[in-house]
Amino acid sequence: MKIEVCCSDLASVRRAIEGGADRIELCTALELDGLTPTREEIRQAVSMCHAAGVVVHVLIRSREGDFVYNETEAGQMADEIVMALEEGADGIVIGALTKDGDLDVPVCTRWIAVAREWQKEHGKADLGITFHRAFDVCRNPMQALEEIIAMGCNRLLTSGQEPSAVKGIPMLKKLVEASAGRLCILAGAGVSAENYMQIVEEAGVCEVHGSFKGGVPRR
Repeated sequence: MKIEVCCSDLASVRRAIEGGADRIELCTALELDGLTPTREEIRQAVSMCHAAGVVVHVLIRSREGDFVYNETEAGQMADEIVMALEEGADGIVIGALTKDGDLDVPVCTRWIAVAREWQKEHGKADLGITFHRAFDVCRNPMQALEEIIAMGCNRLLTSGQEPSAVKGIPMLKKLVEASAGRLCILAGAGVSAENYMQIVEEAGVCEVHGSFKGGVPRR
């Protein structure tokens, strides 16, 4: 079981490392539910984390609001993927929907292709791709799960389509069973040191995600 800590600045990255995080999801502007961090923020966070043996995944999200992106926005985020990988990110966190609430498979496939091509060109041995909580507002979660797997994502960050992962335990369990080990279900939203084991044990997830402002849970 792994713990991913969501960090929006270098101070929170430092705390997460000291607390024993397995992985960092780096973003900025948490008050806007997270946006793509700057090149310098990525560079410094990667340097800190890699020195401590901690993995860094970077959120790719160009603006606040919904997850329906036009061509210009999609192109901007493709460039941000390359930027994150150039600065040493171990993975990216992406997600896009159509106006009808389905996964925007063409846009996500394009982003993944950009990442995989960069990986191939630069000989990067491993690259994580997480589909983020845009999933939690899609209209057909089980269909979306299959699409996320088919696109080549390694991980799905979700609260089980509920306001918190604790409330979403029934759906999280269903997703774990349906995914059957083809990707990792990463439970997030309202996860704390006090409730993370309940989520792990009852839903069967392999990883949890949170800001853990009260401290990264000890295992």
